[in-house]
Parts: sequence; C-alpha cells; structure tokens
Amino acid sequence: MAYVNFSRELLDKFCMEAFQKFGFTKDESRIISDVLLMSDDFGIESHGMQRLVRYHKGIESGLISVKAKPEVVFETPVTAVIDGKSGMGHYAMELAIKKAKETGVGIVTVRNSNHYGIAGYYARMAMEQGLIGFSCTNSEAIMVPTFGKKAMLGSNPIACSAPADPYPFFFDASTTVVTRGKLEMYNKMNKPIPTGWAVNKEGESSNSASEVLGNIKAHEGGGIVPLGGDTELLGGHKGYGYGMLCELFSSILSQGVTSAHTMQNGFSGICHGFMAINPAYFGDPEAIKAHFNEYLSELRNSPKANNATRIYTHGEKEVLAEKDRREHGLPVNDNTMVELANLCGYLKLDFDKYFDGYELPKDSKFFTGNY
Repeated sequence: MAYVNFSRELLDKFCMEAFQKFGFTKDESRIISDVLLMSDDFGIESHGMQRLVRYHKGIESGLISVKAKPEVVFETPVTAVIDGKSGMGHYAMELAIKKAKETGVGIVTVRNSNHYGIAGYYARMAMEQGLIGFSCTNSEAIMVPTFGKKAMLGSNPIACSAPADPYPFFFDASTTVVTRGKLEMYNKMNKPIPTGWAVNKEGESSNSASEVLGNIKAHEGGGIVPLGGDTELLGGHKGYGYGMLCELFSSILSQGVTSAHTMQNGFSGICHGFMAINPAYFGDPEAIKAHFNEYLSELRNSPKANNATRIYTHGEKEVLAEKDRREHGLPVNDNTMVELANLCGYLKLDFDKYFDGYELPKDSKFFTGNY
C-alpha cells in the first residue's frame, strides 16, 4: 500500500470534527487531536492518524466512555490518584505540573483509563513550562516476559523531556522491541515483520504480524518481546524490568489493573503515571539548563563511527521530522485512509469534503463500503 500526504491543518480539522461528533467537548477534542497529530508530526506513525480506528472501535463498543468525568480519589500536596471512569486517557499531567510549581515535584497516577497516545506528549507538556517531565503507561498485555511464552505486560512506554537548546531533550520509547501499532502498520502493508520482534503462542519467533496480533487479541499466548530481545544475551531481561517499572508507577501505585488484566470483558482499565520536577528546587534553572546544553553539545560533537555523518541527541529527529511534515504534509497509509472512510460512514461525515480527489483502494481488506 502507498502513502498520500495531507496538510496538518486538514487532518486537524477532520480530527476535531470527528471527535466532537463522537460526543467529546471541543476542549477534549483539542487535546486528543493534538496528541494524535503530534505523533505524525514526529514521524511516529503507529500512534498517529492510524490510531483513530482503535478509538472508533473502543467508543462504538462502549469500552471508552465519551461522557466520563475523571475523579481525584486520593491527594496530597505532592501526589494524586485519579479514577479515569473509563474515559480517554488524555489528562492528569496538568495536575502534576501544578503541584511541581507549588512544591517542587508532582506525581499523579491514573487508573481505569484508556489509550492516551504517545507518552512523550505529556512529558513535553511539562518541559514547555520549564519543568522536567516523565510519563509512562501500561496497556493491553503484548510483552512476553523473558523465558515466557504468554504476553503479561504491555508495551509500557517511558518518556522524559527537559528544557535544552537548541533542541529540547525528548525521549519516548516502548519497553518492548516495537509497539503493537508498529505490527498494525506491517499488517496494513502486508509485510512480514523482522525476525526478533515477536513470538508465536509456542514462544517461537514469528514473522507474521496478523498471527501475533490475533494471538494478542485472543490472549492465546505469544506476543512482542522485551527491549533487548527474547534472551538475556542481549539484555531482554532489562526491557522486561523497564516494563515492570511502568507497572509500578501506573497500575500499582494507582491500585488499578496490571497489563495482563486490561482490555478484557468490555473493560479497558489502562493505567498511567505522570511526574513533573521543578529544576528551581535544585538551584538556578538557567544554570542547570546551561550545564545540560553543554553535555548535549559534547555528545553531538563526540567522535563518530566509521561512515556515520551525525550523532543525534534525543529530540533532534523529532524536530527535523516536524519541520519536514509542516512543509510537505503528513503521510497517511492508504489502508488508514480506508479506516477514515469507514469512520465517516459511522459518524455520518462527508469523506469527500476533507479528502476530495483521493480515490479509495476498494480492494483493501479494511474496506467495508459503508462510507
């Protein structure tokens, strides 16, 4: 399948109207749309527009409650626990930021929530206010623990962002080798997944995205391996451990459900963790930032490997990707376009109003004909 480019403004307008049609408020739709499009801005296709189908299915099935009003159920000057009430997972960092400004640090955990987009969105929220931001989440179990053959942890990403020049520091990565969204993209492209990404229900390496995705959905065993691989030789046990850290700061502290018990019996239960740290409680924020800038510059200018032309620090590639996409548009997979057409049929939106001149691939396995 090919890709087609659309302006960010057009895709933003589509997302805003779609989420409000679902029943979200304008402010809620703004946040959800921003999270999705920031993913595409940064070249993280797995969590961008292609995630709309997941939200569509979740809302249609009742897994996601559009009218949910998250509630703070425990709070101290530094911490808080929020019950998401099965709503979308796009909140809570604001409270962590508020506490960090007042007390130096804010830590907020959330239970009974849903998919919240890319973890980095929330870490960056804190960074943009001069703070150091952290975010993590659990998810439906897709990670097979080291020496196991059944998925027990989610992709469980960790993100951190901090002020720096000329590029903010921005790190966002799953604790699995790849995310479920990456497998979904390979499935859409009808491509075999690389060896070493996932295992079948017998714990043996699999190159079939559809097989692995099917097993994850059916909870029949198999899944994606931890960061580092399926053995201890290259550090798979470390990725497994990083995934457990996410569980600790999301599902355990919030007393929510762990990854192995999310997305079952019509209940999501996904949990998140957020932290904001105020550098002013450690000294002069500008001096701390200058110290960080110096180290990042040393990294970028350190000796390069043979045939390498550049050493990146975390966040540079995202800045470059965003600049390119703002100039040339955001690429959207043809099969994702089919899903958007199906969504238009469900919401009674005019697909051609947004994507006039685009011809849908009617032979796509994702095409329902109801747009």
